[in-house]
Amino acid sequence: MPRILSGVQPTGQLHLGNYCGAIRQFLDLQAEGHQVFVFVASYHALTSLHDAVALRASIRQVVVDYLAFGLDPARTAIYLQQDVPEVTELAWLLGCVCPFPWMEKMTTYKDKTAKGLEANIGLFTYPILQAADILAVQSDIVPVGRDQVQHIEITRDLAQRFNREFNAEVFRLPGLRLAPHAELLPGIDGEKMSKSYGNTIDPFAPEKELKTRIMSIKTDSKGVDVAKDPDNCTVYRIFRALAGPGDPRTVELASRYRDPSRQPGGKGFGYGHAKLALLELVLDHFAAARKRRAELLADPGQVESVLKAGAQSARSLAQATVAAARQATGL
Repeated sequence: MPRILSGVQPTGQLHLGNYCGAIRQFLDLQAEGHQVFVFVASYHALTSLHDAVALRASIRQVVVDYLAFGLDPARTAIYLQQDVPEVTELAWLLGCVCPFPWMEKMTTYKDKTAKGLEANIGLFTYPILQAADILAVQSDIVPVGRDQVQHIEITRDLAQRFNREFNAEVFRLPGLRLAPHAELLPGIDGEKMSKSYGNTIDPFAPEKELKTRIMSIKTDSKGVDVAKDPDNCTVYRIFRALAGPGDPRTVELASRYRDPSRQPGGKGFGYGHAKLALLELVLDHFAAARKRRAELLADPGQVESVLKAGAQSARSLAQATVAAARQATGL
């Protein structure tokens, strides 16, 4: 089976947008039987986050959340970037064969600096460290969104250049798997769901808080007896993304939007009904995950054991890769 690698930014509390956009893909790959490696990209986070307390808390939070969502340590190696020091050594070796213009052309660097991020060296050489993450464990496939395709291309270029420069087949060339087209999940205000917009829905929030959040989703003012277009409703779009467009619950909900008389009781169908249906779906869909998360938070030692085992699996591969790279370079 191909070896899969993906990095997760320690951004703190995950939300429905993260789950629908990325986490479900990891779960699918795991279920397909691939050898999956998922690491927390803590070094990458340092390019913009310089708060030790916040970073430490975010790292722990993202690991707990991913385990709660269903990543299985028996099938997926989960580890912290800093626990595989071979990656940073490999980044230096790759940097020594990387032409300066290759980094200058990276669109991610240009985009982030244009948005006001400090143009530090870590941000500039981010793709080299990312390449080291991928090549250290000799990944076959890296799942990415379209905005990350250039990073996989530069990883392949660096691997080929290193192999050619030192006349040794040290690195295999990774392929990519484009994430299946995922609907851009809207937040409670109808804009893209994002922590920076303050419009997210946290599936792990207490039920009362979750209900308040969902009931505050922005809608128009059409009455309960008026037909509505589900595709233009934020509540329905979130429901559809979570349940799936072909799910009988989604189909039935859409029919009630279009024909309010289908609502049980015959008193019409309003957005309040839709919001309560979404609340019920979220609570049902994440019931096991919410329970699992509470157990993990109560047992920090379990998380430590998972990370230790994951790091051992990744390091065994990374050490072999670095040994081959050292041999090739004459170190």
